[in-house]
Amino acid sequence: MDVPLWLALIVVGWLGVKLIRPPWLIAVLLLGGYLLADSVLAPAVDNALK
Repeated sequence: MDVPLWLALIVVGWLGVKLIRPPWLIAVLLLGGYLLADSVLAPAVDNALK
């Protein structure tokens, strides 16, 4: 199943705000995930998730 990165970030952010609550933590996790997706580690993460 191919999910666009922007859609996955929106869903994770919404769930994080509903379940975890601290907005700064959600922002850090979303930014970290976005930066990881553009890094050299992206293929390794992609293989691990498939």
